[in-house]
Amino acid sequence: MTTLTQYGMMAEKHWREFLPKMVVELEAKGMLDQALLEAEEKTDEELDRIRRQLIQQGLTTQQAHDSAWETVRTRYIFLQPES
Repeated sequence: MTTLTQYGMMAEKHWREFLPKMVVELEAKGMLDQALLEAEEKTDEELDRIRRQLIQQGLTTQQAHDSAWETVRTRYIFLQPES
């Protein structure tokens, strides 16, 4: 497995705690590592894209990063908990 970045590690921790059924299913299919890497990549790509747009709109680098993070983090890392 490729070493996960902070985003992948956050996702794995969150998923194992709040989405244990999903994790078990992904592990059974041998796809957990792939899913975590995909969450990392999509988070990083979308975070960068949104951050750049916000900077063009006049936000500071930190404001743009914070706003982009708020938007992206629930899409790929902090998924809704299982019921």
